[in-house]
Amino acid sequence: MLGYPLTDFGWPVVPDALREWLIMFRARLRAAVPPLVITESGCAYNQGPDQHGVVDDHQRVDYHHAHLTAVAEAIERGVDVRGYYAWSLVDNFEWAEGYTQRFGLVHVDYETQVRTPKRSFTWYADLVARHRAEHPA
Repeated sequence: MLGYPLTDFGWPVVPDALREWLIMFRARLRAAVPPLVITESGCAYNQGPDQHGVVDDHQRVDYHHAHLTAVAEAIERGVDVRGYYAWSLVDNFEWAEGYTQRFGLVHVDYETQVRTPKRSFTWYADLVARHRAEHPA
């Protein structure tokens, strides 16, 4: 898709498409649409830790922020979305690309198995904590 930013995997980042798909799906199927859960929303950005051990993956934060905003807008328009899960917790093996693409909120050094939480991990954890505080069960 021309004109949209791309992930390191070459996929376009189009959060408006998620919002519009959710709204369109609800409009077409109306009451037949069950409550929805976004189970695998993620993006591949391949930064590793810097010299201080920090993985500053601001693009992943921007991706999830934009997609969660799109979901919130769909909810405001009447779509019943009950959850959103970031793909994935840790960098892992991808069927099509092996270990070349990193989707995780936690960086994995595949040689040493050291795990380093990325800035997106902290951002996402803080977001979930704020949401729980604002919307207790």
